[in-house]
Amino acid sequence: MRGFSLLLWLVVSTAAAQEPLPGIAETTRAESTPPPPPTREQLRYMEGLRSAGRGVAQLKDAVSRVNSSKRDAQRLKQAARRLGGLCGTARGFMTAGRAKMQPTAYQDSTRLKARRLSLQVDSLIRSAPNCESSAARQPDSTAASLLTRIKAYDTALKDFRAALAVPHR
Repeated sequence: MRGFSLLLWLVVSTAAAQEPLPGIAETTRAESTPPPPPTREQLRYMEGLRSAGRGVAQLKDAVSRVNSSKRDAQRLKQAARRLGGLCGTARGFMTAGRAKMQPTAYQDSTRLKARRLSLQVDSLIRSAPNCESSAARQPDSTAASLLTRIKAYDTALKDFRAALAVPHR
């Protein structure tokens, strides 16, 4: 009886090793195919995002300088002037980048996420003139307002990048 069960186990394990399960085989094939290369419009969107991201990085730097210099009045005054100047510079980068960011380059849910990201860039562009004019007088409230918009941008950027991500093997 013992020999029969060993023989049965050997036959079943050999058959299982030769014939993969249908669900596993399909996912393996789907993951092994590389994603299609990006289209020209998608490359243009990513180029615009890189330019807009440079402007957002300038805003983040200026906001962090204001937040870190709250105890020293002289440093706060310098940081506030820098915030006003960088708001203008950042607006130039974001405007140039936003012009290239057409959400129609993507399909389905990725298009929605690309649109949300574009709207967040638009929001930062609209707030830049106010930032330039009020940064020297009210650096704390200006930095707080910008920080709220930057966090919304970061969330939209994270969602967009997750939509573009290729599943890991």
